[in-house]
Amino acid sequence: MKIYVARHGETEWNRLNKICGITDIGLTDEGRKQAEDLAKKLKETNISVIIASPLKRAVETAGYISKALDVPIFTDERLTEQNYGIYEGTDRKGKEFLENKHNFAYRYPEGESMMQVAYRTYGLIDEVRAKYRDKDVLFVCHGGAARVMNTYFIDMTNEEFFNFSMKNADYEVYEV
Repeated sequence: MKIYVARHGETEWNRLNKICGITDIGLTDEGRKQAEDLAKKLKETNISVIIASPLKRAVETAGYISKALDVPIFTDERLTEQNYGIYEGTDRKGKEFLENKHNFAYRYPEGESMMQVAYRTYGLIDEVRAKYRDKDVLFVCHGGAARVMNTYFIDMTNEEFFNFSMKNADYEVYEV
């Protein structure tokens, strides 16, 4: 079994280097082009199940892939991006945000911690592994969720985790 984890295409806030989190933003024209290109890259895979975050940017990206692969999309709330609380819409390089990002168990004010994201995404991965053990599955989600999901498969130091970043419409493949 292979599990693919893809990040959605570009949004306006990605372009402006703002934290999107759970703010429900659609793709830009460039994001739609990126999603089309991602779909072409994944065309030669054996993906037979697509599970997407219910946020617009992930569902829209998954739609391009679904059409190219002729595979239906399911959504799951557990793939929603981390809730960054008071940092939603702020600069991704803001000093206070970056200081808090180093504290994995820290719950962002009015948001959630990375530990909470791990709890929900790890549970989903466990379920998918049991349910689809003979199939290749694609998760279409977000940068923060993808960072946390990467730790399910790969041990990382705190610094490696902090610096892990997936580009828009990029993906990782994990053999399980």
